[in-house]
Amino acid sequence: MTTQDAGAPTGVPRPGERVLDLVAVMDRLRSPGGCPWDARQTHASLVEYLIEEAYETVEAIEEADRDLLREELGDLLLQVVFHARIAAEDADDPWTLDDVADGIISKLVRRHPHVFGDARAETAEQVEANWHALKAAEKGRESVTDGIPAALPALTHAGKVLSRSASLTALPALPAEASAAEAMSGVRDEQAYGDLLLALVALGRAQGLDAETALRQASRRRIVEIRGAEGLT
Repeated sequence: MTTQDAGAPTGVPRPGERVLDLVAVMDRLRSPGGCPWDARQTHASLVEYLIEEAYETVEAIEEADRDLLREELGDLLLQVVFHARIAAEDADDPWTLDDVADGIISKLVRRHPHVFGDARAETAEQVEANWHALKAAEKGRESVTDGIPAALPALTHAGKVLSRSASLTALPALPAEASAAEAMSGVRDEQAYGDLLLALVALGRAQGLDAETALRQASRRRIVEIRGAEGLT
């Protein structure tokens, strides 16, 4: 089921060759005579698996388990191939894994003008700032916070809001910044930071407060302040 690149030595697989084999396996599963379960799946029905596989991949990274990471990345890749195969069956607007790859290749080239063009970016911070600026221009976005998925976990969402707005100079200080700085004064590593966060969750629970809801609402308030600093409100 493999293909051999004419320019590669005999017996040496071309990089990405097995991805083509995965596409062929998925085609077999979705075709008549294949797997009934795979055949009935839709984009919507696969959402729970996509989320689950993403979290399992994160867990493998956090546990520094390289063998498990390889396995979980395979499961995640399966989701991409699965969704592309479903999309290819659409009668009105079909697209394939090649279209997915073409889109991200074009985006990477477009968003890295310091590599593929004449722009300059000497630091990772400059690269990130350029990326967000180009993305905002492409998508017609006004605020740096536009496009942050509202469904992200509250902690991840808050991190995105803060990182996107880091370059703004007219922002007011965070309401609890002084108290947070005092609480962080003895924190020297991630373990201590995690213990502090866990303690805050515990204290909030004791008072009937939900950390997820509270942080999500605080992020929304911060977005209002960011838009104000951008002159959008």
